[in-house]
Amino acid sequence: MITVEGSVQRSGMGAGTWALVTRDGTSYEIHPGAPKDLLQPGARVRVKGEVREDVMTIAMIGPVLEVKSFELLE
Repeated sequence: MITVEGSVQRSGMGAGTWALVTRDGTSYEIHPGAPKDLLQPGARVRVKGEVREDVMTIAMIGPVLEVKSFELLE
């Protein structure tokens, strides 16, 4: 389990996917099924989740992050 802080972004890759981009520029692809309240473009969040090594995606914008919990930051 990891904890990551960053901003939520919508990527136009493929059919469109969501990403979490950290301050240092690391991009995680948010695994489908994430809470709808998380998927807000520009939202600053702290996410606890699991990097899924067993999942491949069409967008390939970074490691796939399965969200277990999150909190919105100011």
